[in-house]
Amino acid sequence: MSGIVAPKSSLFWRFFNTSVKGHTAIFRLTGGRIGGRVVGGPVLLLHHVGAKSGKHRISPLLYLPDGERMVIVASKGGYTKHPGWFHNLKANPDTTVEVPREGKVPVRAREASAAERDELWPRVVDLYKGYAAYQRSTSREIPLIVLDRR
Repeated sequence: MSGIVAPKSSLFWRFFNTSVKGHTAIFRLTGGRIGGRVVGGPVLLLHHVGAKSGKHRISPLLYLPDGERMVIVASKGGYTKHPGWFHNLKANPDTTVEVPREGKVPVRAREASAAERDELWPRVVDLYKGYAAYQRSTSREIPLIVLDRR
């Protein structure tokens, strides 16, 4: 299957990006009391630096708490390409996340190994069932990113 194919300039992505900015603002204003959970799962704010642009960006993402580490899913809603933040973390893995009740947490990002992904994938699908549909809608394997505390 081919996944979402809306061009970057489409109304869909403009609305999506505006929504993300609003979510981020509300999350930060309330320390995550509002916007700290979506579809029943916890949300963090991922800080990342553009691999090409060098621009600082923030993305609100569902995450799976896993002991001292956190796991995020590079699904981009089943889009045919990885999200920009995935490429940014590959280029700049040392970063920060904002977590409700903890504040800013320094982390190092890495892609989950095949064995880790096998163990973690069912858990992220339990967290949010949509991930299974996203995986079915794209030919790429959706990566899981482990955020290890620094």
